[in-house]
Amino acid sequence: MKRLFIAMFCGWVFAANALGAADPLLARVTVYWAGGGRGSDRYTSQHKSATGARLQQGHCAVDPRKIPYGSRVVLPDGSSLAAVDTGSAVRNRKAARLSGRNNFERSALVIDKFFETKREALAWANKNPPFVQVRVVPPNVASMPKPNITNSQRIALNPQPIVTDTRSVTVGGFAARNPLGKLGR
Repeated sequence: MKRLFIAMFCGWVFAANALGAADPLLARVTVYWAGGGRGSDRYTSQHKSATGARLQQGHCAVDPRKIPYGSRVVLPDGSSLAAVDTGSAVRNRKAARLSGRNNFERSALVIDKFFETKREALAWANKNPPFVQVRVVPPNVASMPKPNITNSQRIALNPQPIVTDTRSVTVGGFAARNPLGKLGR
């Protein structure tokens, strides 16, 4: 029984890792912006990232040894960031080491979230806690496809059945036969 339990547990862990599920990581989330000043450098003000992608809202800087470029960093509020940039303060975890209150916080990863303006960056930083649990989705894990819905398509949330006889129902032009011959029971 014990061996069966261990085998099932190992199989579950292997399946979770194969699907891209990752344990939450503690991260110190800081902000930087393109508008110049103390939170920006000459590459950031030109919207240049370490990977060559143009920096935009939804990008972040990470330590590529811990979180590979192209990964999605999912924050607790459900928003996700694309890991496309890095920096020396992110790699040496300066913000976590200086602001952490215990060893667990001082050893946290640092993720630097990009904003267009200083005002947006500081407003976000003041509303959110500095240390959060994040999930990292590796770049090779396929995301769920977005539904292909345009504004011209009509969506019927509660289609009304059209009763033609007592044995079939027409919904959206298709006849659905009831094997019992009774409708609604």
